[in-house]
Amino acid sequence: MRPLLCCLGLAALLGPCLACPSVCSCSTKKNGRLLAECAYKDLQEVPKGLSSNVSILTLSANRISWLGQGSFAEVPEVQSLWLGYNQIGVVETGAFSLLVHLKNLDLSHNKIVDFPWQDLRNLSGLQILKMNNNRLAGLPWDAFRSLKDLRSLWLNDNELTTLAEGTFDNLPSLSQLQIFNNPFNCSCKVFWLKKWTENTSVSITKGGSTLCVAPSRLKGRPVTDIPDHYCVAPSVQLTYLSNLDNTVMYDGLTLTLHCSVAGSPLPEIRWKIQTSSRRVEISGPTVARDGNVKQSQERFLVFKNGTMAIPNFRKEDEGIYTCLAVNDVGMRDVSVNVALAGSENPAEDLLRDDPQASHLGGQSCYKGDEMDPSGAGEKLVIVYHMPRESKSRAGGAVPQVHLGILLLALGITLYC
Repeated sequence: MRPLLCCLGLAALLGPCLACPSVCSCSTKKNGRLLAECAYKDLQEVPKGLSSNVSILTLSANRISWLGQGSFAEVPEVQSLWLGYNQIGVVETGAFSLLVHLKNLDLSHNKIVDFPWQDLRNLSGLQILKMNNNRLAGLPWDAFRSLKDLRSLWLNDNELTTLAEGTFDNLPSLSQLQIFNNPFNCSCKVFWLKKWTENTSVSITKGGSTLCVAPSRLKGRPVTDIPDHYCVAPSVQLTYLSNLDNTVMYDGLTLTLHCSVAGSPLPEIRWKIQTSSRRVEISGPTVARDGNVKQSQERFLVFKNGTMAIPNFRKEDEGIYTCLAVNDVGMRDVSVNVALAGSENPAEDLLRDDPQASHLGGQSCYKGDEMDPSGAGEKLVIVYHMPRESKSRAGGAVPQVHLGILLLALGITLYC
């Protein structure tokens, strides 16, 4: 009787460890890992009743179409999960986030369009990720940033038209990448990929099949053959204009800055203004061709040609004025720090503000790859001199302020 009780007790202890759904075949490998083989079983969902200590789960070649948040709750110890050749089209957020021991994940040959990329943040031990032959049309730039041990990444045969710069950064262990057979639009948004492939030690399998589908002039050419002259990073020059011919003259002082940009494609011009009381960001012109001004930005007049004018410039308008040039290759910016001073003798104020200042009628600063921005951040002082005869009239009133003398004070030549 005692041996029988011992056997029953032992079976009770081992039973949960050897639990296996009837459609699967479970066995223990030589290394002690528990394998649950459930491939080619015509399954429509992840089977229930799996042992909690399953480390290898094979569900390939079934008819599974959906993965829910709790689909793998029974196998938190799984290290290898094979789900290739199913019909998976929906993956709920959280489906993989608790599988912190996962090293191999195969989701190839499915119908995945949207994937919960945030689930990968907990899978820092993942070494192989196969997502090839799906319907992925885009990836977040930081989709893989937590996968420090990832060695092999398969993204080929999807519907990727572009990849954000930095997609493969922070993958120190990556040695194999497959991105061929995707319909890449070889605009300058993927120019970084060409540069990255030229400098990386990662093996890009079938790199010659990583072809452009658009634009038409590059159709059929490898992504690595995008001509350098098609994509040139922006350069930007910021110039102070003391006067503009044939423009409306406003009462008081009008500050006018002109931003000149170059690059391919032609960069978009944006402005950032930081004063003591506010921060303003302007994308695109605020003055239409017919002269109408957008009400939300009526204080700052931005024209299509890159010129910005601030009529009736006042003390509260002092601050940092930044012009940004942005295209698909990158961004450059240049800034000037604008201050306002007023005096009957502007030369005295000028020297008091900066003993080394030079009297300049205008100045520009430039930022590009070939320039040394050693003078960036020098102070630009605008001194406004109000003529004595306009100071007061009958009764001391000052009904109108006329444009006075503008001087620029620069400690050194500005290169921004």
